[in-house]
Amino acid sequence: MAKASVAGTVKTRLVPPLSHEEAAELNTCCLADIAANIMAAAMEVPIQGFVAYHPLGSEPFFVELLSDGFRLLPPREPTIGRSLFHAAHDLFAAGHSSVCLVNADSPTLPTEILVETSRRLSEPGDRVVLGPAADGGYYLIGLTQFHRRLFEEIDWSTDRVFRQTLARAAEIGVAVATLPEWYDVDDEATLAMLAGEIGPLRTPESPYRNGYRAPHTTAFLEKLAAENGGIERLFDRVEPPPFPLPWAGKG
Repeated sequence: MAKASVAGTVKTRLVPPLSHEEAAELNTCCLADIAANIMAAAMEVPIQGFVAYHPLGSEPFFVELLSDGFRLLPPREPTIGRSLFHAAHDLFAAGHSSVCLVNADSPTLPTEILVETSRRLSEPGDRVVLGPAADGGYYLIGLTQFHRRLFEEIDWSTDRVFRQTLARAAEIGVAVATLPEWYDVDDEATLAMLAGEIGPLRTPESPYRNGYRAPHTTAFLEKLAAENGGIERLFDRVEPPPFPLPWAGKG
């Protein structure tokens, strides 16, 4: 699930501390890493990669960014809930036996989670595979059958999304397999978490470890650290993350 990197339209909750141009660059790096991560999982399990993209007309951006292993899934409606609905519906309508929708905000999601999801979706029976995000949403949803109800009456972009999706699955009697928690990078606090996991501020106390190495996103963070006053400028106004950062208390 991806948006083209147009400055001023992507990752706007990261502006500030990032500029609109930096936020767009981070979006591009995340997309490149997530796509590469999916292709890494496809080395172990049968996966066909798609990008459900937005907006219409941004096809050249994605063709240039992604490998030949990906296909494009054109947009139908702009909102997140309807985009998820249409992506799932269209892929099942195309004849796929299962569908997994992955967000574009978790560049370090462990490859093993993608592999595990694919394996669970290949098992017999109707089920939902759900990856809870630290903010109360989910970073992926996998389906063995299309269920409209899973995308209805959800308070999208709130901390109720995961719980409400569990409730919808219970309503229709579909079993849910829950994956380990991971986090989205969509605000200053989670950018600090990312820097603590893979960036110049990496620390063994990070609660998220052994994730995908995300080389493009790592290089972006290292570039930030080398210019514009150093990476510390990013975290002047946020609550400290739930683990110590190497520069805390210095200067």
